[in-house]
Amino acid sequence: MSLTLDTYRLLGRSGLWVSPLSLGAATFGTDWGWGADREEARKLFDLYVDRGGNFIDTANTYTNGSSERLLGEFTRDNRESLVLATKYTTQRRPGDPNSGGSHRKSLFASVEASLRQLDTDYIDLLYLHVWDFTTPVEEILRGMDDLVRQGKVLYVAMSNAPAWQVSRMQAIADLRGWSPLVALQIEYSLIERTGERDLIPMARELGLGVIPWSPLAGGLLTGKYSRDDLIGANAASGGGTRKSLTIANGALTERNLAIVDVVKEVATELGHTPAQVGLAWTLRNPGVTAPTIGARTRAQLEDNLGALEVDFTTSQLARLDEAGAIELGFPHEMFAGDVARTLIRGDLKVETRR
Repeated sequence: MSLTLDTYRLLGRSGLWVSPLSLGAATFGTDWGWGADREEARKLFDLYVDRGGNFIDTANTYTNGSSERLLGEFTRDNRESLVLATKYTTQRRPGDPNSGGSHRKSLFASVEASLRQLDTDYIDLLYLHVWDFTTPVEEILRGMDDLVRQGKVLYVAMSNAPAWQVSRMQAIADLRGWSPLVALQIEYSLIERTGERDLIPMARELGLGVIPWSPLAGGLLTGKYSRDDLIGANAASGGGTRKSLTIANGALTERNLAIVDVVKEVATELGHTPAQVGLAWTLRNPGVTAPTIGARTRAQLEDNLGALEVDFTTSQLARLDEAGAIELGFPHEMFAGDVARTLIRGDLKVETRR
């Protein structure tokens, strides 16, 4: 079934409605050597909002703050109708140990800076961006709850954190009456599916909407890389480009290019682009609320939005699932086997409706 940007979905266990694709604004600004300048970023923003999109994702240090500043300018006339998500924890001042991290000082200073840059009185959704392994969870949760009570933040969420810590935090928030977590950002795509082991099941159980980042696996699922790129992947590459980042993080592998081959085959059958097929697969996962799409040009964004119109056959979905399948490992594979079921229920026949 085809979707539209104004086919809104509830975010986790909140009452907040968001579009099924989130617009990523990490490409707003050219400070990092790539991205969209102000004029092009405005075109991207207008295209997304004009189609009914309301869910926009940024962070305090994206493009050295240009992303938030541009969004502050672009949202001046329609701020209330949009859901702005930003993040904290990444370092804002080199050499200052307290300008980054998950602790209370970093949290409050970062939110105040984001409010200024976004030119707004409140942040709709605030993520902890990257787990720092040092700050007590109670300090994080209490700080977030204080900001909610002050009206500077409406909802709180987590990004890039261990499943066991997120589940622990949700339990503590519930027990103490603090603001619950409503969303979880993770890397998730046909190529990166390890979140299926614990992160996505945990999020579904505890009421967190999953917001995948890099749903096109750093551009791999657009089909723009080939085995010629794989041959040169170990060679030195210049910095400052998305391709160099893709090579540097080890994403160019035979296994991943084999997945891309299947994506291309399905795309040809459907008359869509590989990027649309890759996004549509993630978009239609029942554990996912809204993948975050990032684009540098209007043409790229138009192509990404075409994912909303992709309809798979059962066979095509099965082929894609099989191509990117991972081993879930222990204890998941044990639970899925006949031995575990026999130990629990013997030869009884039961029907589960959960």
